[in-house]
Amino acid sequence: MSQDIRNIAIIAHVDHGKTTLTDGLMEFTGAREGDQSMDNNSIEQERGITIYAKNTSVSYKGTKINIVDTPGHADFGSEVERVLRSIDCVLLVVDAAEGPMPQTRFVLKKSLELGHRPIVVINKIDKPAADPAWCEEQVLELFLELGASDEQSSFPVVYAVGRDKVAKRKLTDALVDLSPILDVVLEHVPAARAYAEGDALRAQVFNLGYDNFLGRLAVARIYEGKIAQGQSVTVLGKDGAVAKGKIVALSGYEGVRQVKVDTAFAGDIVLVAGLADINIGDTISDSESVEPLPAITIDEPTVSMTFLVNSSPFAGREGKFVTSRQIGERLAKELEINVGLQVENRGDTFEVRGRGEMHIAILLENMRREGYELSVSQPRVIIKDVDGVKSEPFEEVTVDVPSEFQGPVIERLSNRGFIMQNMVPHENQVRLLFEGPTRGLLGYKNQFVIDTKGEGILASRFIEFRPHAGEIRKRHMGSMTSMATGKALGFALWGLQDRGALYIGAGTDVYEGMVIGNTNKGEEMVVNPTKGKQLTNMRASGSDDAVQLTPHRPLTIEMGLEIMQGDEYLEVCPESVRLRKQKLKEAERKRHLVTEDV
Repeated sequence: MSQDIRNIAIIAHVDHGKTTLTDGLMEFTGAREGDQSMDNNSIEQERGITIYAKNTSVSYKGTKINIVDTPGHADFGSEVERVLRSIDCVLLVVDAAEGPMPQTRFVLKKSLELGHRPIVVINKIDKPAADPAWCEEQVLELFLELGASDEQSSFPVVYAVGRDKVAKRKLTDALVDLSPILDVVLEHVPAARAYAEGDALRAQVFNLGYDNFLGRLAVARIYEGKIAQGQSVTVLGKDGAVAKGKIVALSGYEGVRQVKVDTAFAGDIVLVAGLADINIGDTISDSESVEPLPAITIDEPTVSMTFLVNSSPFAGREGKFVTSRQIGERLAKELEINVGLQVENRGDTFEVRGRGEMHIAILLENMRREGYELSVSQPRVIIKDVDGVKSEPFEEVTVDVPSEFQGPVIERLSNRGFIMQNMVPHENQVRLLFEGPTRGLLGYKNQFVIDTKGEGILASRFIEFRPHAGEIRKRHMGSMTSMATGKALGFALWGLQDRGALYIGAGTDVYEGMVIGNTNKGEEMVVNPTKGKQLTNMRASGSDDAVQLTPHRPLTIEMGLEIMQGDEYLEVCPESVRLRKQKLKEAERKRHLVTEDV
């Protein structure tokens, strides 16, 4: 009951090494089994990013340390926001070469507001471009800029190479193992309040899960009292809502494994089953008279798109779940655990709102892998009234590029409504800081890769809703649309590849109204990709040239969401991703354009 417990979260910008470090800490303390990793979701493993916040527990020098690994991508910020309320300190991991990035600022600001005293881990000090001293100085500047107190600004620093599972307290020390990080945690992180006999139970839910047998699961931090399996409890929700329930199952954590326990005490983090309607921020207690814990607030969505039944000529070829009812049930299930998402049922269609394109793209990727088939509209930002003023979401964008590419980046973002706030040269690189409307970023990332020849890094974070920025000039990308149904032939594609970039290869099934590529000049083209070579008995010089096709670029969900036009749908199927016009027949599209002009 009097177990010494520390509760920490690991926060950082994407790809600064949080999960690798957490895996290393589990291995060092013996909590990791085999190749077990915190990133256990197939998409997380493929992309090398953390999407869902996850718990683990390690034991070091007789102390239990609960660790929450959080996502680094801004689109999954809702995962971080709720975790920060459940812990007592954060490990802020910063790349020694890149320094603080947008998500670093976002998560640090949230933790400082909650009164945490962060521990800074400067990671990847073995990189050729690493500059730990410069990085530490940048971190201190960020602390001061965010209004950190003197106590918070006097943060302890540990230098690490997470990949090699080693760390040190001073740059002059030897790299041996990860004990320096754990020692700092024991010294710096306040112990969780211990259980006292007679304390009323107060636990707060900060994460949700789902089990096919147990239903909704709640991950909760116990602040006071104790909780036991079979115990009758009261759930205190928002706006004074009160519900009764019973703890059907109770689990703690050993490493990433969930271990059933009969009783858990103040300071610990547990997984609770049996409370069907429980939500993030609800307080679990054994008495109605207990003061509920402060609510957990989550920033609102900034991007929306419409999900609807796939109505293309190829509908039903691949999917197991194709009806609007099945899509609606799947979205309702997603809402059980994805608190950053909002869904509005509009009959046959669903308005899905999220924190960014990637947030919704991951949902679509999960759905297609589960056998769902559907169409989605072009992403659009959420416009709302703020004090009677038409407002839209604004983002802070940080760009790291070689100095030679800064011109095109500044020009493109300026055209898209962004204003440069700062420019910091560092060796042969330059860091550019912009602020502008989220609308300006939609569809830009592909162009950014081209402009910087793949050597640039672009990261963004949502700031706030600001007055509407007016019209934004974007490079219009025209579509190459099929006029026929059949199988695409190499001869036809050979004649089309000079007009733009193709999304399909020879032998691909196409239908009328399907977008098979884009055009270089931005005009709309209607083409016949099924046209074969005319066979005659005549032979002439040059007429029998070999057909040489340039490798096409297959569509992915994220690429499709980025390049699609307002009059198109992205068709997401278990095996295929296609782009199509909303009106499949050319005559209908022309008639629709005429109607709009009138």
